[in-house]
Amino acid sequence: MGSLIRAAATGAACLALAAVPAAAQQPTGVMADLLTDLKEAQDKIVGLAKAMPESGWTWRPGAGVRSTGEVVQHLAADNYLIPAVFGAAPPATTGIKAEDYKTVQAYETRKIDRAAAIAELEASFAHLRKTMMDTPASALGEKINAFGQSYTKQQMWVLATTHVHEHLGQLIAYARSNNVVPPWSRGN
Repeated sequence: MGSLIRAAATGAACLALAAVPAAAQQPTGVMADLLTDLKEAQDKIVGLAKAMPESGWTWRPGAGVRSTGEVVQHLAADNYLIPAVFGAAPPATTGIKAEDYKTVQAYETRKIDRAAAIAELEASFAHLRKTMMDTPASALGEKINAFGQSYTKQQMWVLATTHVHEHLGQLIAYARSNNVVPPWSRGN
């Protein structure tokens, strides 16, 4: 009798697990590592954007280089563009289409205030993270075409994460140039 109960319980547990969609399961392996890394970079970027005073929002290190606000809007744009390559359409309000880079440029060069840009940045990170989480480990080796090249899905997610880090470093330099101490290093 005990073995029948155990078998029934095991069968019920297997059915329950099978009913959970793959996207609802927690990523493992490289995707879990990338998502953890992305979250840390996101927190720092958003913290820097909020710490930068309004006067530093239009600051740029030289002619022809993005200002602080333009870097934030660029990050938000690409946080929508890269998932679009995977078929995850950005919110319609962005106007971004994966096959039309002019829509990305239009989005990132819009004239919006600091608060709106920070809100867009946060929403874009949520979109990026969801798309990453919806990519099953079994699909990471699949090929995808983006920016005129062929990548594996894993390579595209690594590219997305390194892109975020590139601009984190840029924003740290911008903050320091404006006498803003990064929030996570205050008191050190």
